[in-house]
Amino acid sequence: MNSSQLILFAAGTAGVSVLLLVWSLTAAPGTLRQRALAILERDTARAVATQEVSFAGLAGVARRLTPASGVQRLDRALARVGRPQTWPLERVLVAKLLAAAVAAVGALMFWSMNPSVLSLALVGVLALVGWFVPDLILWNEGQVRSKSIEQALPDFLDQLTIAVEAGLGLESAMAHVCRNSGGPLADEFVRTLQDIQVGQTRRIAFLSLAERTSVKDLKRFVRAVVQAEQFGVSVATVLNTQAREMRIKRRLRAEEKAMKVPVKVVFPLMLCILPVLFIIILGPVAMRIAEAFSGGLGSIGGP
Repeated sequence: MNSSQLILFAAGTAGVSVLLLVWSLTAAPGTLRQRALAILERDTARAVATQEVSFAGLAGVARRLTPASGVQRLDRALARVGRPQTWPLERVLVAKLLAAAVAAVGALMFWSMNPSVLSLALVGVLALVGWFVPDLILWNEGQVRSKSIEQALPDFLDQLTIAVEAGLGLESAMAHVCRNSGGPLADEFVRTLQDIQVGQTRRIAFLSLAERTSVKDLKRFVRAVVQAEQFGVSVATVLNTQAREMRIKRRLRAEEKAMKVPVKVVFPLMLCILPVLFIIILGPVAMRIAEAFSGGLGSIGGP
């Protein structure tokens, strides 16, 4: 196979890989997943019969190529981003496989035009980068979502405390607050209520909430609620205490960020603003000194 045929083959493979990648990102979720989500959204307590999911085609190939530890890591990352309906685990695995294939094919096209050891090494590096791109996207989305949950937690606990002190039970208060608010934190509490409705105990549902989100403040709140239920402490008292502590922590975080601003401004100031100021202030002086020095040398060298 000559170089032109190799380039055509690589271009065709890249086109097919791009089409498959677009399909994996935009295709609708499976019927089993849609049915389970519809049942949960109707707030019904009927258990869905577990069915064995057959992984065929690209999903099966991607699952076989991904180590078990990598699959578990992706599952935890998807839990941190809220398990979006359009991004199930199988789709992420297929996206990793196709992204690596697209990157490798592009590098092979470059290698076919300039064969060398460095170009061959570039093929492996780009394939590895393409393989880990979905992981980086999920990690970034998880960080953004965790910060959003951390910021919304004090206000959510204030509303929860008011609802409990008004006479509602904890689950009823959670449902009331979730109906009147939105965002990732409300979605996570709705998921916790759904877990309780399908038969989980409050302790297990709250511990699952803490494990899914990986937010330290929320873990502290969950631990306090679980201990209050275990020792018979009033939930309203625990909520009031936790809300006050969360407000203090949020204020301290804001003060900490404000104190970091002068330190972060130093480097842009030194690299961008100070050199320009030096040029404006010292530039004319340096030009006059140079002119005077050149004139003095001319008078010394004259007849």
